[in-house]
Amino acid sequence: MSVMRIADVLRGKGSEVTTIDPGTTVAGLVALLAERNVGALVVIDGAAVVGIVSERDVVRELGARGPDLLNATVAEIMTTAVLSARPDDSVDSLAATMTERRIRHLPVVVDGSLVGIVSIGDVVKSHISQLEAARDQLQSYISQG
Repeated sequence: MSVMRIADVLRGKGSEVTTIDPGTTVAGLVALLAERNVGALVVIDGAAVVGIVSERDVVRELGARGPDLLNATVAEIMTTAVLSARPDDSVDSLAATMTERRIRHLPVVVDGSLVGIVSIGDVVKSHISQLEAARDQLQSYISQG
């Protein structure tokens, strides 16, 4: 069985990424998260990835700041030390990184340009697909024997 790459995951799920401007209010962020039914958005300034912001960031800050947080900007709550993946990275290595670092979403970047995003759910789905393919191959081998 071949090594599954991030490019394979993106081929299956598509490369559309919902992004947000760092100057957007947290209220605008919450509305966009709900509208797109996603857990995180990549923060873009011009064409550059400058951060990532998730539902967890909102909840964490809401606990600290209260309802006034809704008037704050995304730049105030986003994570700026953004880890990213490349299309040629293996799904297994990405799964290990996401687990070790407790990261649920990783932007996929090529030459500084955002080309996709991978979630822990995408990684799990990929692993399940690989296991199902291996099972099918074994069942076929057994039934032929």
